[in-house]
Amino acid sequence: MDAIQQNLLEQVAGLHEIPAGAYNIRANGQLAGRNTTANIDIITKEDRAGIDIRIKPGTKSESVHIPVVLSQSGLKESVYNDFFVGEDADVTIVAGCGIHNSGDAASEHSGIHRFFVEKNARVRYVEKHYGSGDGSGERIMNPVTEIHLAPGAYLEMETVQIKGIDSTRRVTRAEVEEGAALVIKEKIMTHGRQLAETDFTVDMNGDDSSVNLISRSVAKEQSRQRFKSCITGNARCHGHSECDAIIMDDASVSAAPELTANNIDANLIHEAAIGKIAGEQLTKLMTLGLTEKEAEEQIVNGFLR
Repeated sequence: MDAIQQNLLEQVAGLHEIPAGAYNIRANGQLAGRNTTANIDIITKEDRAGIDIRIKPGTKSESVHIPVVLSQSGLKESVYNDFFVGEDADVTIVAGCGIHNSGDAASEHSGIHRFFVEKNARVRYVEKHYGSGDGSGERIMNPVTEIHLAPGAYLEMETVQIKGIDSTRRVTRAEVEEGAALVIKEKIMTHGRQLAETDFTVDMNGDDSSVNLISRSVAKEQSRQRFKSCITGNARCHGHSECDAIIMDDASVSAAPELTANNIDANLIHEAAIGKIAGEQLTKLMTLGLTEKEAEEQIVNGFLR
C-alpha cells in the first residue's frame, strides 16, 4: 500500500502496521490483505462484493479489523459484510472507511453491515469515516447497519465522522430481544457545504431489553445535519435517545425524535438540544490567553471527546 492508503488506514482503524488477529483490508475495490484465526473466519461472498465474518461461540478477547480505503478518484462501490457472532463470545470489531480524492469525479463507498449476535455474546464495534484530498470530486459515504440481538446479547457501536466527508446518509436498523442491550454513540462534525443525515430505527421486542442512543455533533459554516430516531417498545423495556448539537456560522441542524410504546411497561425517553457555543465559555477560555478561534476549537474538541 502507498503512503496515502497507509495514512487512511491509520485514521480510520488506528493501524500503523499489520494488526494482530483476524483482519480483512480492502483498497480501491480489491482485497489488500487477510488473516484468519482458529476462532474467527473470514469468507469472501460468492454472489456480491463483501465478506462473511464467522466468530465461534465462546471466543474471548479477540478482535477483527475490516477497514476500507479508496484513493482512486471516481471509484464507487457497495460492499456487503455479514457478522455471525456465536453464543458467549466477547469480541471487538474495528471497521471504518477512508477516502482520498484528488480528482474531479465523485468517489463513493456504501458499506452494508449486518450483525447476528447470538445469546449472551458481547460485541464492541468501532466505525470511523475520514476524507482527505484536494480534488473537487465529492467524497461520499452511505453506511447501512442492521443489528439483530438475540436474548442476553450486547452490542456497543461507536461511530465517528469528524473530517472530510462531503455527503453521508447513515442508516441503522436494530431488533433487540429479551434481556439484550444496544448502545450507540455517534460523533459527527461537518463544515463547508457538507451534508450529514442520521436515521436510527430500533425495535425492542423482548422483556428487559434496552437501547441507549447518544448523538453529538458540530455543524460549521454552511453545512447541514439531519438527525432522526425512531424507538419502538413492544415489551417491558427501556429506551433512551439523546441528540446534542452545536451550531455555528450559517449551518443548519434538525432533530426529529419519535417514540412509540406498544406495551404498558415500555419506558421511553428522548432528549434533544441544539444551540451555539455559550459566550461565557468563550470568555473564560480567552481570559486564559486563547484566541477566540482557539477557544472555539477547545470547546468543540471537548464536546466531541
